[in-house]
Amino acid sequence: MVTAGDFRNGVTFEMDGGVYSIIEFQHVKPGKGAAFVRTKIRNVISGAVTERTFNPNDKFPTAFIERKDMQYLYSDGDLYYFMDTETYEQIPINSNILSDNFKFVKENMECKVLSYKGSVFGLEPPNFVELEVTKTEPGVKGDTATNTLKPATLETGAEIRVPLFINEGEMIRIDTRTGEYMERA
Repeated sequence: MVTAGDFRNGVTFEMDGGVYSIIEFQHVKPGKGAAFVRTKIRNVISGAVTERTFNPNDKFPTAFIERKDMQYLYSDGDLYYFMDTETYEQIPINSNILSDNFKFVKENMECKVLSYKGSVFGLEPPNFVELEVTKTEPGVKGDTATNTLKPATLETGAEIRVPLFINEGEMIRIDTRTGEYMERA
């Protein structure tokens, strides 16, 4: 059990038949009246974010989210197949479960598959990936000091904005959480 007074970022708990994760919390002690906890919570199954206040004494059962390292193998239509690297068991995951940042994942990359009571609800790609630029405008000598960006297509098909000095065939590092160019690899 977890009490609302013990809420911290990332804590997961069960409430009203759903599983929620704390995104933000704030303990408020007004000058008049009782203290309360103002939170921003995410339903981990549907992804919906809501704001809610709790009494600090409210108790909720703790929800244990399983994060398992799995290797992305291939896709077949709307199904994406992942393999448990310990048991070599393969599981298919539907494309509607995958997040937007999955577009940076290529075959044989390790990802964290998130499940609750055996039901897969999400996937976390690695925070940083190195991918090859397959299509972009050619860089011009001298285009290095500016902060101007141009569109580029990566080997996974994802499109991002990169600095002018990046050319086709170069390997670059990308932050999958923001989808931004970090540096040359």
